[in-house]
Amino acid sequence: MSTVAEASSSKASAPLGKVKDDQDIEKLLSREASAFQRELEVERILKAFKLNPYDILDIDESSTQEDVKRKYRQISLFIHPDKTPHERAPEAFDLLKKAESELSETTKREELDAVINQARIMVLKALSLPSSTQADSPQLKDLEPSFKVRLRAQSKELLIDEELRRRKAIKMNLANEGLEARKKDEEVASRKRKAEDEKQWEEGREQRVDSWRSFASTKKKKKAKTVILG
Repeated sequence: MSTVAEASSSKASAPLGKVKDDQDIEKLLSREASAFQRELEVERILKAFKLNPYDILDIDESSTQEDVKRKYRQISLFIHPDKTPHERAPEAFDLLKKAESELSETTKREELDAVINQARIMVLKALSLPSSTQADSPQLKDLEPSFKVRLRAQSKELLIDEELRRRKAIKMNLANEGLEARKKDEEVASRKRKAEDEKQWEEGREQRVDSWRSFASTKKKKKAKTVILG
């Protein structure tokens, strides 16, 4: 009776052990998949176009401020350096934070949206469509490449041009500042030379007076001597 019970118990425990093993394997695979996905997301952010915060956060340009914050929280928790073994996770995390910050600043987002809107008009014009065409229009549905891809590509070109102009302006400003700095340095040096010249002139005043007196006295003596001889 006991033997039968033990055998029965053994048969019952075998499936339970197998189930437990299967669950452990599933958990392990899930963890590995999660780690892999985290690394993929880090790679995606690192490859994203750095001048377009929408690209980094992988959200649509029409997203609300709450959408931006929600997506940032979601991705930041997912790729946090403490949870992701990827060696460049901190860099991706910083890029993500910068993107969220730029989209949260009204002025910067308005400037960015103006450039993207310009790109949108250019893409629609290239497709011979009116600028009032909406993104969900049937006319844009089956495009290859898609309208979103075309818009991102055109936006990229315009944003690069904007960045080059910005850097050129900074370079010119620095050059002008350098020129102004050199002018100021030259003015300071000129004032110093003038002050030094004036100082030396003042310091030599007594010597010049003494020389003049000596010269005048000698000349007077010579004149007097000439009169006596005459």
